[in-house]
Amino acid sequence: MEEIIEITTEFIRLDHLLKLGGATDTGGQAKFAIQNGEVTVNGEVCTMRGKKMRSGDTASYGGRRWTVRGPVPGWSA
Repeated sequence: MEEIIEITTEFIRLDHLLKLGGATDTGGQAKFAIQNGEVTVNGEVCTMRGKKMRSGDTASYGGRRWTVRGPVPGWSA
């Protein structure tokens, strides 16, 4: 199942995306899952919890998938 994460900034960090998407309850849980190679970004394993997720990027964990939707690069409020 794909879920959309709407952002109003240029990016969201991967660990924050997992918390916002309800995949983990705490940042520590997100950090653990990412550092253990349990999370994929755009189809590839990612172990960087601070990975900047921008509009169009996808993340998958625990059978769930999130797509980031938000401002495009160069956008300003």
